[in-house]
Amino acid sequence: MSQAVNLYRNAFGGLSQASWMLALIMFINRAGAMVVPFLSVYLTEAMGFKLKDAGIIMSIFGLGATCGAFLGGWLTDKIGHFKVQLGSLLLSSGMFLVMLQLKTFESIAIGIFVLSLVAECLRPANSSSVAYYAKPENVTRAFSLNRMASNLGFSIGPALGGLLASISFRWLFVGDAITCFSAGLFFYFYFRSRTGFKKQSATVPANSATEEVRPAKVRSPYFDLKFVLFAGLSCMFATIFFQFFTTLPIYYRQVYQLSESGIGLLLALNGLLVFSLEMVVVYLIGDKYKLAHLMAFGTLVMGFSFVILNLFDGHPVLYIAMAILSASEILAMPFMATVAVQRSNNFNRGSYMGLYTLSYSAAHVISPFLGTNLIADFGFEILWWTLGAMSLIVAAGFYFLVPKMR
Repeated sequence: MSQAVNLYRNAFGGLSQASWMLALIMFINRAGAMVVPFLSVYLTEAMGFKLKDAGIIMSIFGLGATCGAFLGGWLTDKIGHFKVQLGSLLLSSGMFLVMLQLKTFESIAIGIFVLSLVAECLRPANSSSVAYYAKPENVTRAFSLNRMASNLGFSIGPALGGLLASISFRWLFVGDAITCFSAGLFFYFYFRSRTGFKKQSATVPANSATEEVRPAKVRSPYFDLKFVLFAGLSCMFATIFFQFFTTLPIYYRQVYQLSESGIGLLLALNGLLVFSLEMVVVYLIGDKYKLAHLMAFGTLVMGFSFVILNLFDGHPVLYIAMAILSASEILAMPFMATVAVQRSNNFNRGSYMGLYTLSYSAAHVISPFLGTNLIADFGFEILWWTLGAMSLIVAAGFYFLVPKMR
């Protein structure tokens, strides 16, 4: 027992107070993550849209997120991560309330685009904050702490959302609005006058112990071919993983007839597992294995979590598949963020994290369109096999590309 306690203490030790507060803010925000997990079910059942129409709106959500990632990264480098995060949280709160008033396909499509654009500005700014407030040797663990808080919140959000959805889907939007506003206020009062750690870049001279001189030319991630390829692989990875939000809830509903609360509890299992295990796993294996190997293996595990749905029937396989998907997330995602941070410096980190976030946002466009159309035309079985094949391609890409990026 004492060894387990020491293991957790070592995994969490040494992180700055600001890193913990960022994690707390992320927890508050993600505890209200009620709309996105149920958006596909809301559109097909509460609003009565056809599956392909719901897929279009989900893709529009992703398009807004893509634009938001680009805008958020650009704004972070221009006005700073503090203003971008605060604005994103408060404006998102208002947009969730606006969504309650929208009833037609066209109005919902426009509203969901604006909502996702504003909300996604948070991600590159938040990633920059995590790197900014973490000690250089703790960057990977700081990202894992932030993800852990996000997943703890996500273990609450869908479960609570499932209960609220069984009463009325309207409460999902109210809950998200409240938590976004609360996170925004907390963020403002804690970080409004706080400074972070300076990270010295090998290519950037310093004129004092604490100040770095901006070079005449700062590398853009969009002209960094290796990083662009990495972003493309990350997009494919996320396209597979985001079936978690888009087609898996529909699968649970249509094939296994799970209730809203049942779907919420199953989705919450992912957040609970990642929250419980990720920090310790990163601490135990982060320095023992190459990033490329961890990411490639995690990607293969992710593919298997979907393929297993074709191999076995029954409710237990749903929980087994979710546990496997959670393991893949732990093995791959923290180290993918580390690659993006290591490739950047203090003067272009916002742009690099913006492109990295953009890869995930683009997947929000591709994933629902791919998933819903494959289901409508060929069925769930073909979708799961397709995701397995895509995982093989992404794993090979990570395995061969990442070692060349150091």
